[in-house]
Amino acid sequence: MHNIRICFLNTDFESDIYELIRAFYPESAFTVIYQEKDAEDQIIPDLDFCFRKTDTSYRIEQRAGTIRTEEVPAAEGLLKTSREALLSCSTEEQIRLHNLRKEQKDRIKTALYDMLCQLSGRTLPWGCLTGIRPVKLVTDMLEQGMSNAEAAVEMRSRYMVSREKTALAVAIANREKDILKGMDLQNGYSLYAGIPFCPSICLYCSFSSFPLKVWASRTDEYLDALIHEAQETASMMKETGRKLHTIYIGGGTPTTLSPEQLKRLLHVLTELFYEDGIREFTVEAGRPDSITKNKLLAIRDFPVSRISVNPQTMNQKTLDLIGRQHTVEQVEKAFYQARQAGFDNINMDLIVGLPGEDKEMVRNTLERINVLHPDSLTVHSLAVKRAARLNIFRDEYAEMTYENSQEILDMTTQAARQMGMFPYYLYRQKNMKGNFENVGYASDGKAGIYNILIMEEKEPIIALGAGGASKFVLRKGNRIERAENVKDVKSYIERIDEMIERKRTGIRTWIS
Repeated sequence: MHNIRICFLNTDFESDIYELIRAFYPESAFTVIYQEKDAEDQIIPDLDFCFRKTDTSYRIEQRAGTIRTEEVPAAEGLLKTSREALLSCSTEEQIRLHNLRKEQKDRIKTALYDMLCQLSGRTLPWGCLTGIRPVKLVTDMLEQGMSNAEAAVEMRSRYMVSREKTALAVAIANREKDILKGMDLQNGYSLYAGIPFCPSICLYCSFSSFPLKVWASRTDEYLDALIHEAQETASMMKETGRKLHTIYIGGGTPTTLSPEQLKRLLHVLTELFYEDGIREFTVEAGRPDSITKNKLLAIRDFPVSRISVNPQTMNQKTLDLIGRQHTVEQVEKAFYQARQAGFDNINMDLIVGLPGEDKEMVRNTLERINVLHPDSLTVHSLAVKRAARLNIFRDEYAEMTYENSQEILDMTTQAARQMGMFPYYLYRQKNMKGNFENVGYASDGKAGIYNILIMEEKEPIIALGAGGASKFVLRKGNRIERAENVKDVKSYIERIDEMIERKRTGIRTWIS
């Protein structure tokens, strides 16, 4: 495995540069080096890439083997504006400089992408895009008055996105617009409540999840803190006069809670927040080994309109390998129990690119899901983040193979269509196998509205619980502000009043 060494003599656009290089060399290890002074004689030898800023340009150097250099002229307004000066600018000037910085970043990434294509002899399906929201780009273009065709040309010419991915992004942008039609996004918000416990921690997981067996004696204490945060937040939100659009209970695995605990949580959230006109109320039931008939009936006592039963794969060998402590038969049993309990909007999550799975194993999963016929299907391309055990114990899992390809993704699209589903939202993650995407498919009227809202950043998401990150969409200055809760459960319980004050500050900033 080749170790790629990148040196930054300037950290402007560092993350985008790093992620784009990594997308071309996903199996390589990376070493990042920082140099304070931009002097040729100080550059460390044996580098693969070096990024610097001169008085007039940004320079990308590929230094291994044949040296290649790309030079991108620097926008004068950015060169002369420090971060401190930017904060003191008027709103209009901040927006201008923000747009200028975006254009500068795009030019740098285009130059780097061309260099990497020449070095590797290949292209990427999403071109030089490194962000997680490609559909948001298309949506912004359409809102600025572009036609579908003009937005498609922009995606291909400016970002080098393939024709297939461009068509997918444009189609989803239009479908999202239709789904959100009639919602007052300027004066609305959505609510997220996180239950950070799981029956076991999956091999690929990097979320804020904690094994239930370790925390079983403190789940009531956690609920006490979460309910306290919910009560204070409800009071704050009533003062804003904003309308709640969706509620989403996620995790972790919410159904690690007992039926009584689920009733307690749902009763509080319904009493505090639920009102006529809410578009969606989701409980991510998730792990089939945590789902029981009594828990499903407990959820049915409340106005929950959508749940998830998430197998990830229907191949038992893979389930055992990745740490999912349930069987394929338990997936099917949980799904049928949910139908019998009266749920008519059930989502199922799948992951393609799991270790050891080839296209025939994916085909088996899709055939078994087709028999169940859920109302929506979310297909994830495996993304292994730094915190996941697949990376922490890299040597232990070095012999595993990962297969993900456009052919496999086309299989999932075809299977969704056979079930009467069409793509309605899309997002990307860092370190995705094959540099592909996650796509949500849904039957008519069954799309997950919360999923669209959180991806498109059209309205604030108020998040409760350990690891919850509230996001406030500020029209003034065209930016997003965050108020984050600590991830550690013990710290969340002990510092709950601090979490509430963080949220209070974020809400005040949002409505001011």
